[in-house]
This record gives sequence, C-alpha cells and structure tokens, in this order.
Amino acid sequence: MARYTIKLSKEEVEELTAIINKGKHTSQAFRSAYILLNCDKGTYSQDPGITNAEITKILKVGDRTIDRIKKKFVEDGFESVLERRPSNQNYTKKMDGDLEAKLVTLCCSEPPAGHAKWSLRLLADKLVELQYVESISHVSVRRALKKTNLNLGK
Repeated sequence: MARYTIKLSKEEVEELTAIINKGKHTSQAFRSAYILLNCDKGTYSQDPGITNAEITKILKVGDRTIDRIKKKFVEDGFESVLERRPSNQNYTKKMDGDLEAKLVTLCCSEPPAGHAKWSLRLLADKLVELQYVESISHVSVRRALKKTNLNLGK
C-alpha cells in the first residue's frame, strides 16, 4: 500500500486541537483528528517520530483505518476527513402505491401455466413484462408483499 505523508498547516493543527479539546463532534471526527495530529510530519507537529504501530496501540484502531484516513486527507482534502459521507438522497423508490396495488392484483390471479403458485421472481418478471415498471428485483417484490401482509405460500 502507498505511504502517505501528512503535513498539516498551523491552521489545520489548531482546528484539530480545537475539535479534540472542546465542542460536540462525531466519534469519527475525534478519531480522525487524533490520527491526523499523530501522523503529522510537518513543522508544527508535536512528535514527528511516531509510527503507525504506536498510533494503533494508543488509539486502538487498525493500520487500515490510519491508512484510509491518510489517503482521504491527501487525495480529498482536510474537510473531507472530518465530515461524514453524504447519504444518497437522490434515490427514488420504484415501488409506489399504484405499483403495489398492481402487484397485489397479480398475486391474487392465477399463476402462469406450468407453475403451481407465484414466486417472487415470477412476479418481478411479470411486472416488467406487463410494463408496469422498467426493472425491479424480487427483493423489492418481497418487501412490498411483506408490507401488505401477503403470503405466496397460501
């Protein structure tokens, strides 16, 4: 794995020290602040001779965690290390009320020829075949049926 050298500016050291000393922050921010301060090889570092092995013993984190934080700092910048990744808010659900109603109607109908009962995969394929939805997984069908308390086994 590539080795990343952390050289913090005076402002970054002050901000990390402020995170550690006061305020409400996530545990991820505290952990990252401690790791960055201990890995600092710049002119403002407190102890430039500390190794990753010593940091793992002191902070009780793994080598990979330290390497990931160093890599993120070098590649993405100071702010990205202290912030959580944003959640994917742009996701739109495929299964709405209209599609659930069509699914329930389909479940109550006769299964296709050659099958004794509907399966989740058969239902998902039929929804796509009838062009109710462009694509859907059998897991989404299962969730919708579970939510409506339908059971394919009956």
